[in-house]
Amino acid sequence: MEGFEDSGRAAEEHDGTDSRSGTESPGTVPRGLCPSRPGPRKKLVLHVDLNNTILVSDTVTGQGPAAALDYFLSTVTWGKMSKHGRWEWLSDSTSLLPPCDDAVSYNSHFGRTPGFTSAAGKRFRGVLDEHLHLFRWPAGTKADRELSVKGEDGQLYHWILPSFFQLLKDLAKEGREFAVVFRTFGSDLPRVLSAVSRALNEGAHPLFPDLPDLKLNVNMTPGKIRCHKKGAVLSRGEERRSTRDGERGLYQYLSSVQGVGGFQDHFEWWASNTFSIRGGKPLWVDPFDQHVEHIFIDDNIRQNDEDTIVHPKVFLDPGGAETRTASTSELYDITLVQTDLLQAISQPSYFTQRVHICLENYERNLQQGAT
Repeated sequence: MEGFEDSGRAAEEHDGTDSRSGTESPGTVPRGLCPSRPGPRKKLVLHVDLNNTILVSDTVTGQGPAAALDYFLSTVTWGKMSKHGRWEWLSDSTSLLPPCDDAVSYNSHFGRTPGFTSAAGKRFRGVLDEHLHLFRWPAGTKADRELSVKGEDGQLYHWILPSFFQLLKDLAKEGREFAVVFRTFGSDLPRVLSAVSRALNEGAHPLFPDLPDLKLNVNMTPGKIRCHKKGAVLSRGEERRSTRDGERGLYQYLSSVQGVGGFQDHFEWWASNTFSIRGGKPLWVDPFDQHVEHIFIDDNIRQNDEDTIVHPKVFLDPGGAETRTASTSELYDITLVQTDLLQAISQPSYFTQRVHICLENYERNLQQGAT
């Protein structure tokens, strides 16, 4: 049984940032799977990370916007150690993917480096300053207790990136049925749910006062997903689902969610699995499902399965119970989106564009699998 196969991608440059364009032909899904027939579009369930995806700050580490963005830059800048033991830069631009085979990100070699753009990465200081300016809170608008945050420089910034709210507006305008499930290892989930609720229900966001027109409900109860050697347990309030009853049950539960909600994933499990795909946030994918499509958006999705944050579990048969672990490269830009934080800041339609690329690639896979 074939599953999603490695999908080639061409890199594109935009605003000095390389990202995946998704323009080349992706691979195929299981043979014999017919392409979806014309009719109602599938419901989208978007699993969305928080820190360095829609938030540019981190209450767990105490990072403000400048420190969080500075850290992100250390993960998308590339070099290598010379024969003489000195670090050599291999690119003067940022990119999600290495510019050549032997390149490593500064962060992966040296670890977390406070003040990266003030020292070793000073060549990227201009990128930091430019993007800090781009996500400033609107001038002349008073601070909001949940939607804005004061930076290290005393300036006000967006706490949640405007491109996230733009995504909600765009999907609603397209007439798509969709739900958003926040998935984070951190502790910001209750505050994010509260802030998003105010924006959606009260029109509290100065750039998006008409969000209440979308009529999206927010489930204010944070859930948990806990993993162990034999499977996973999902809980939220009185709700509980376990893989002991089959993985299909968790998939169906997540496929049925409405509006906006969220779950805290199991960081300790990821750490105990050496931060590899095996301990990542579980994502159940059913390529046979004609009604629902799941997409996961996270800055720590990487094509190195020994250093990535989502564990994709693909069902083998229509309506079946068995799954297999799919490599990140199989599903990259199909159901997995590696957030380019710089573009998420600079392009209001960034998340909308990434979702559209996934939808197109997913459908192309289905059609190729049926030929």
